Parts: sequence; C-alpha cells; structure tokens
Amino acid sequence: MAHPHVIQAAEAVELTSGNRTLVLLIAVVALAALGLAIVLVRQVLAAGEGTENMRKIAAAVQEGANAYLARQLRTLAVFAFAVVFLLLLLPADDWNERIGRSLFFVVGAAFSAGTGYLGMWLAVRSNVRVAAAAREAGEKDLISVRHQAMRIAFRTGGVVGMFTVGLGLLGAACVVLVYTADAPKVLEGFGLGAALIAMFMRVGGGIFTKAADVGADLVGKVEQGIPEDDPRNAATIADNVGDNVGDCAGMAADLFESYAVTLVAALILGSVAFGDAGLAFPLLVPAIGVLTAMAGIFLVAPRRTDRTSMTAINRGFFLSAGISLALVAVATYLYLPDSFQELDGVTDGEIAAHDADPRLFALTAVAIGIVLAALIQQLTGYFTEPSRRPVRDIGRTSRTGPATVVLAGFSLGLESAVYTALLVGLSVYAAFALAGGTLMLALFAVALAGTGLLTTVGVIVAMDTFGPVADNAQGIAEMSGDVQGEGAQVLTDLDAVGNTTKAVTKGIAIATAVLAAAALFGSYRDAVVEAIADAELTANEVIGEAALSLDISQPNNLVGLIIGSAVVFLFSGLAVNAVSRSAGSVVYEVRRQFRERPGIMDHTEQPEYGRVVDICTRDSLRELATPGLLAVMAPIAVGFSLGIGPLGAYLAGSIGTGILMAVFLANSGGAWDNAKKLVEDGHHGGKGSEAHAATVIGDTIGDPFKDTAGPAINPLLKVMNLVALLIAPAVITLSYGEDAHAGLRALIAALAIAVIVVAVQLSRRRGIAVDDAESAGAAPSPTGGSPTGGPSAG
Repeated sequence: MAHPHVIQAAEAVELTSGNRTLVLLIAVVALAALGLAIVLVRQVLAAGEGTENMRKIAAAVQEGANAYLARQLRTLAVFAFAVVFLLLLLPADDWNERIGRSLFFVVGAAFSAGTGYLGMWLAVRSNVRVAAAAREAGEKDLISVRHQAMRIAFRTGGVVGMFTVGLGLLGAACVVLVYTADAPKVLEGFGLGAALIAMFMRVGGGIFTKAADVGADLVGKVEQGIPEDDPRNAATIADNVGDNVGDCAGMAADLFESYAVTLVAALILGSVAFGDAGLAFPLLVPAIGVLTAMAGIFLVAPRRTDRTSMTAINRGFFLSAGISLALVAVATYLYLPDSFQELDGVTDGEIAAHDADPRLFALTAVAIGIVLAALIQQLTGYFTEPSRRPVRDIGRTSRTGPATVVLAGFSLGLESAVYTALLVGLSVYAAFALAGGTLMLALFAVALAGTGLLTTVGVIVAMDTFGPVADNAQGIAEMSGDVQGEGAQVLTDLDAVGNTTKAVTKGIAIATAVLAAAALFGSYRDAVVEAIADAELTANEVIGEAALSLDISQPNNLVGLIIGSAVVFLFSGLAVNAVSRSAGSVVYEVRRQFRERPGIMDHTEQPEYGRVVDICTRDSLRELATPGLLAVMAPIAVGFSLGIGPLGAYLAGSIGTGILMAVFLANSGGAWDNAKKLVEDGHHGGKGSEAHAATVIGDTIGDPFKDTAGPAINPLLKVMNLVALLIAPAVITLSYGEDAHAGLRALIAALAIAVIVVAVQLSRRRGIAVDDAESAGAAPSPTGGSPTGGPSAG
C-alpha cells in the first residue's frame, strides 16, 4: 500500500555541510577515474602498430566506425531534442525542477553517448596494437607475447571502465551538490537520458555488427569455404566496424546507464529510508567501487602459471570485489550511526523505530550485490566457456548437423536463464528480508544491492571491451596475413576468452538492470503517492477504485502484467528481424561481388568493402525508431488507458520476462559462438568440415541473440520504468480530482497506441534490400537496393 511518509521525507531531507564535503570528495574520486583513463590511453597508444598493411586495415575500420557513430548521434540528437520539451511539459514541483530535469537529461544523454564513443575510439586503435604484439611471437618468448597482447586489450577496456564509472559518479554528484534535496527528482532526467541513448546505441550498433557478421559467415564460410576474416570477403571490414560500434560503444553506453539509473533509484529511496545520509551514502559505495576498479585493472596481471587469460581476469575481478567489500565495511561503520533513531531527516516512524543496526543493514545489502556479481560471473562462465562441458556438448552435436546444434544451444540458453533468474530473485528477496517487513527500507535494500553490484562495474566494462578488441585483432591479423603460427594462435585464444568475458558482462548487466528496475518500481510507488497528495485525494479513494492496488486477481492488473511481458517479446522479435533483413542485404551484396568480380578469389581484384559498410549503416539507422518508440510509448499507452495499477503490473511483467529473455538470448549466443571455435580448433572435425558448417549456422542464429536483442533488453527495462515514473503524476492528475479528464486520457492513449502500431507495421513491411532481378538470376544493384540505386521498396 502507499507509504504515508514519502512527501514528508522529501521535505525534511537536507544536504548537511558534512555530507556536502563528502559528496565533493566523491566528485574528486570520479575525476581521478577520468585522470587514470587518460594515463591508460597513453599506455595503450604507446604500443607498436605493426606492418603497413595492418595499419591500412585498421584505418579502414576506424573510418567506418567513426562515420557510423557520427551519423547515429546526429539521428539521436533530433529524438533527444524532442524529449527535452516533453520533460518540460510533465508535472513537477516547480519550474526549477522541470528545467533541471530536462537539463540533466541532456547531460545524461551526452555522457552515455560520450562513454560509448570514447570506448569505440580507443578500441579501433587498440586492436591493431594487440595484433602487432602477437606478431612478435616468433621473436620473443611466447608467454611474454601472450601477456603483452592481453595487457593491451584489457587496459583498453580499463579506459572505458574508468570513463563509465567516472562520468556516472560525477554526474550524480553534481546533481546532488546543485539540487540537494531535490536531486533524486532531477536525476530521473539524468537516468532517462542515459538509458534512452544506451538503448538506441545498443539496438543500432547491434543491428550493424550482426548484419555484417551473419552476412560474412553465411557467404564466406559456408558458401565460399574461406576463413572468417579472409580479406576476399567484402563484409569483413563491416564486421570489424560492427564489433566496435556494437560491443564497445553499445555496451559501454549500456553499463553507463545502468550505473546512472541505479544511483537514481538509490538516491530516491535513500532520502526516505536514511534521511540526510540517504543523499550521500548511495554515492559513497560506488565511489569505493571506483577506487577498487582502479586497482582491479592493474590486478589483472597474467602469470606464467595461468592456464588461460581468463584465469588472470577472474583473479583480478575477485580480488577487486573482495577489496570493495572490505572498504565498504570500513566506510559504513565510520559513516553511519548504530541505530535508525540517530539518522537525521527520517520522518517515517516505522523506519525510525526499527531496532536493527543501519550499519549492518547497509553492509549486508551491499554485500548481496557484490556476491551476486561474483556468482553470475561464475555461472555465465560455466555455460559459455569453451573448456566447460555445456559448450563442449554443443560441439559434439555438430557431428549430426545444424539442427542438433541449434536445439542444444536453445536448451542451454533456456536452462541457464532459470538459474540466473533464481540467483537474482533470491538476491532481491534477501534484500527485502533485511528490512523485517518495512517496505520502504526493503526497497532501499534492493537499491543498495544494486550499488554493491556497481562496485564491480569498472572491471566488468574492461572485461567486455576486451572481447571486441581481441576479436578485431584476430581479424586484422588474418586479413593482413602478417601474423602466422604461434602469434595467430595467441590471438585465437584471446578471442575465445573475449567471447566468455562478453557473455559474463551481459549476465551481470541484466542483473544490474533487474535490481535497478526493482528499485525504480519502489520509486514509481513514491511518485504515485506524491501525485495523490498533490491532487488532494486520499490513498483510500484511489485504491477503492482499484487503480493503485497491484493485486493480480484484478483483471485490469493481470492485463497490464501480460502486456508488460508481451512487450519484451515484441521488442526482441523486432531486433532479431531487423538483423535478419539487414543480413540478407549483406548476403546479396557479398554474393554479387563474388559473382561479378571473379578475380576476388585469386586476389587479382579487390572487394568493395565500403558498399557493405554503407548497407549496414543505412539499415541499422533505419531500424532504430521502432524499438525506441515501443519502449517509450508502451508504458504511456498502458498508463493512460488502464490506469496506475495496471501500469505497475506492466512493469512487473516486463522485469520478470526481461531477465529470462535476456539471459536466454545472451547465453545461447555465447555458447554457439564458442562451440564454433572449438570445431575450428580441430575438435569434432575442424575448419571446412560438415561439423564446422553446422556450428557456423548455430553461431549466425546466436549472433543477433547475444549482441542485439539480448543486451538491448537491459536499457529497455530501465527506459520503461523511468517513463512510468515520469508520467505517473500526469496519469493521477487526469484520472482523479478536479483536473480529471477522461477524454484527454483516451486521446493520449490512442495516440501512443497508434504510434506503436504504425512503427511496427512499417518495420514489418521492410524487406531485404535486393531487386527483383536477383530472383531471375541476374545481379542485384550495386547498393543492394532498388535497380535505381535507392533503397528497396520495402
């Protein structure tokens, strides 16, 4: 039921001078992270770039990635500009809050985009340096070469990790310093800006990278029988570009918005549960995480006794997580009092009378998040590492054809999703249990668990960026032909480890999304309570009309729950279908080049790499609008048509379905990819065998699963939660009291539904960009579009 002290808490909380000093120190820590990032950039760029041929290939990848992201950001700027004005129209306490919310929406969007762009910018310069380091295998000790190549790749990720945590913490600290007690509401805009841009970058980059990857594999490997990164394949440059705009830029923006949104929820709930301390303590925990992330990057130091590079990465991760927990314990016992009665600014009598020790409460909640990160890291590794039984089982099924490979990967993803969901569910339940039945305290415990998980984000981002850098390094080496023998094997091994680190980070990213969404769900309830107070209604009046209650036995709430689950499926389907269409265009274009330029196969003619890059860029930007509009408009349609209770149930349905779907997609895709690498390494048949063709097909199915639809669910959940949080006051105002207006509510809902229907229908009508001449055996147009060179009629 509605909590009676939310409004009083907002009025009573203040940023004391002591807390202001602490927040200033936290901002300094954030700046220190940015400073370390600059130091790491210089270390990475100081490494050698290899041969002239390698540098030319790297330059082509850099050019394509820069061109794509520049066009994408220009496209998103128009959308962001519109959202700023919508935020100004939504209800707020005063114009100062409205302007601050809109201003920090822009800041959050800029920081999210900047984090993604910087990650991509360094990754496309680091990949050639990793390849160059591996090239020295014939001249230097093999182990030292492997360690140097790994160090360059991981420290590239460290730069992205430092920017992620540094900008996220700096943004939140600045809002608290400027807006003090109003900071949680202003931070809603900051979080929405970060989440929206991350979702667009995730979807757009994911479509780009997987269209190129699938197209390259189907024509190059399966039809022509050439290696994955053979320079004769016209899609190879686009594939390498995609790794950076999808995995580096997309995941960096994704984890940045997870960081920002978790802090938003923690500060909103902290001001109620911990009073004055609630404006500083939720920032103190991730600030400690920034310090330990700095240590973690240097702790990932390979040793000669390490079995694989993953051993060193795991060691650095667990050491930094352990240091985080120890430092949080010290800070908690130094900062917080030993009883809830001593917390200033707490107006809720139930919380003030709580007989637990707030220090132990906070430390345990944070520990839940840190332990959850460690468990998911191990669980995801088990299901996706090539040395573990699940992936080896998929490799064995390759002997009986692609159907069994696909079935084995599906079953693995479904099963692993259950275990991950149970882990996250138990963590949420454990956090709730800490509060002993006090609801607002329980929700704050969930938010604190999220901040605990955030203490590992710096190392997590480094692990994620490591993957595409290693992948690109192998691609550059193979395309140039300048890395052979042991050096090539070093890069193959690093690429396999990178597939696992990417899968691990996706598992942890969805855990942060669920914890943040669960905490935001509590913030949503607070927004409803405040809106009821502003409309001068009693909670009982609203509940009496079954509008606020989340009782699922009520049909309207059950409908909201089902719609929330269905939106996750629709969103995933749209993303996978977009990859399918764009990949089809790439397939036709690559086939055309092989057919019209027979000299490509004997190296007497050069493929037209730029045409495939253009196709992927055009298609990915064209497909951005539909999933974005769905994420924003679906909660608006549900809220204004069905009411505030069904909107809450909608959020619950999306959270439950979202975690299962995201983990299923990510783990299936990661397992298929590593099963393919097992076969390529000589297990169950080797390259060119029927078993290899079977695993390639499994991998092409898994590509849009793990790198497009799956990870895009993370920002989807938070965008929908934040939209619901922002529109809740308007839904209440137009539903009850003197300003109630059923006609306006119906109009808003109808417009939102119309936008969704039109967007989905337009998306479904788009076909593969190829002209009718192809079906008759003639060559498609050079652009892969219509005969006139324009886009396809679809």
